[in-house]
Amino acid sequence: MKKFAISLLFAGTLVFGQEAKMLTLPEAISYALQNKADAEKARLDIRRGEAQIAEVKSSAYPNISFGSNTAYNPLLQESVLPGEIFGAPGQQVKVAFGQKFTSSNMLQLTQVLFNQSVFTGLKAAKTTREFYIINAELTEEQIIERVANAYFQVYQSEQMLANAENNLKITNETGKIIKGLFDAGLARKIDFDRTEVAKNNITSSKQQLENAVEISENALKFMIGMPMQQEIDLPAQTFDPSILPDSDPGSFDERTELRLANKQVELLEWQKKASEAEYYPTVALSANYGFLGQGNKFPWWNGEKNGVFWSDVASIGLNISVPIFNGFATKSRIELNQIEIEKAQADLREAKMGLEMEHKNAVTLLENNMTTINMQLSNVKLAEEVLANTRSNYQYGLATLNEILDAERAVTDAKNNLTRAQLDYKLAEIDLLKSQGKLKTLKEIN
Repeated sequence: MKKFAISLLFAGTLVFGQEAKMLTLPEAISYALQNKADAEKARLDIRRGEAQIAEVKSSAYPNISFGSNTAYNPLLQESVLPGEIFGAPGQQVKVAFGQKFTSSNMLQLTQVLFNQSVFTGLKAAKTTREFYIINAELTEEQIIERVANAYFQVYQSEQMLANAENNLKITNETGKIIKGLFDAGLARKIDFDRTEVAKNNITSSKQQLENAVEISENALKFMIGMPMQQEIDLPAQTFDPSILPDSDPGSFDERTELRLANKQVELLEWQKKASEAEYYPTVALSANYGFLGQGNKFPWWNGEKNGVFWSDVASIGLNISVPIFNGFATKSRIELNQIEIEKAQADLREAKMGLEMEHKNAVTLLENNMTTINMQLSNVKLAEEVLANTRSNYQYGLATLNEILDAERAVTDAKNNLTRAQLDYKLAEIDLLKSQGKLKTLKEIN
């Protein structure tokens, strides 16, 4: 038990004494792309595309197989023949054909010479691989977006905590002023007690914000696939806007979502061509070579001396299959394929409109949030001036404690509103980069 307790203590020391990792946004994104299950599955899909190409190619290669069949015939089939054959006119003679044992061992080769479905499948498989590659890019962009949002949520939580700590510092300073006045007989005890209550409330809120910081950090670690026991620190960084509104959306053709939708339409077109391939004839070459053994003993290890006779057999064939009529089944499948293509094209048009809307909304949000940030900066400065003047007036009996506490709350509210506006701006920046197809630039931001 002692050894077990010491081991637990040592393990706990390693975990809690672990050095915090400084985590920048590009590092968080790179970590997620390496460790998140979605990214790993996207890479596996690319490998699956390679395997599908190899599978379809196999249909065009020669197919070689070997078959062996050995049978024992306890009762041989008898045929009735005219007696004249055996020198017995006017009689019927029963004759058994075959041998008690037969063994057929054949090597077979089949080579497709023409099959439109195989050729179409090869091209479709390559398109499928390209689809998986584009889908992996889209998955990467989605991971970047989620990680960036979670990363800035941590910044917001930390900034809100810093605001609470600053507010607590302000309230402590107010408490010292009031205590000094109280000790000098210039303030009431109830005023001093109220500042203590306000300080306790702020301390409680600060504790809740510390929990919020931890929760947001855990959310970020989950988002990037990092162990929960790993402590992280974010570098000192402000929420200053780094991207200005750009009303020019540019071309949406290179957006990953549209490239993926176009590739989906292409896949459906190949599926239609695969159905059309059913109208084409198929041509295949086949060749067989083997040995046939017959006798009254088990053939494998016996020869003519033991009454078993072996002979080799061979054949070469050309197999041609021409479809003539299948009840319009192929025509119906082609029609269904065309319907799916038209539906995908409608989704593509809708996606283009959605991208235009996303860009316009992102630009509007950036402009509105920039206005809000400037307004909140002015509010913070004004609230701090009001608090300083109110404190001064309180010392001269020109303001009440309620006015001081209200001024302190106004400073806190202004700073929190500024923090929220800064977060909204950073999130709008992400939306703008997404609408422009530039999310990957976040991997390079210092």
